[in-house]
Amino acid sequence: MVIKNVNLETVCGITSKIPDNPYNEVAFAGKSNVGKSSLINALMNRKALARTSAQPGKTQTINFYNINDAMYLVDLPGYGYAKASEEVKAKWGKMVENYLHTSKRLKAVFLLIDIRHAPSANDRMMYEWMVYQGFAPILIATKLDKINRSQIQKHVKAIREGLGVKQGTVIIPFSASTKQGREEIWEIIDSVILPKEEA
Repeated sequence: MVIKNVNLETVCGITSKIPDNPYNEVAFAGKSNVGKSSLINALMNRKALARTSAQPGKTQTINFYNINDAMYLVDLPGYGYAKASEEVKAKWGKMVENYLHTSKRLKAVFLLIDIRHAPSANDRMMYEWMVYQGFAPILIATKLDKINRSQIQKHVKAIREGLGVKQGTVIIPFSASTKQGREEIWEIIDSVILPKEEA
């Protein structure tokens, strides 16, 4: 997709109603500090559309980015942020659950996992929960530039085994700094968003 214009159209907090959007949506989930904002900026070819931060837990809302008046990219709040209170974590969880349940336009869910580490208990919970909701999450292994090329397959296998993924699950190694993986992610987005004859 050639990105002509992007705007942050809707920001949903804990008490907001999920918007009934006119276009199809793809959502991105991942634990705090996994590189979600960097990924979104890389996908959009923008430097600072999604605010990146060294401090985890920055995204505490569901952010709907309208792309070309043709689709929405949905940024879900990071989970597993240690410093958030249990009450706030529970509210974030409810908010994400509510969105995945109620969005009529959601076509695909991407789950980001840091390629350097085995999936955490939170990652496993999120993955299993998405599958339970009827989604087939597409996995993005972020921070690819932080490991040696020779290590990639080993780490991808560790993610596959750590999450106990279903057969045929796609895992895309991705680097925000080199943009490796960007094209593959867009191919998947285009294939699920566009009407079949355009894809």
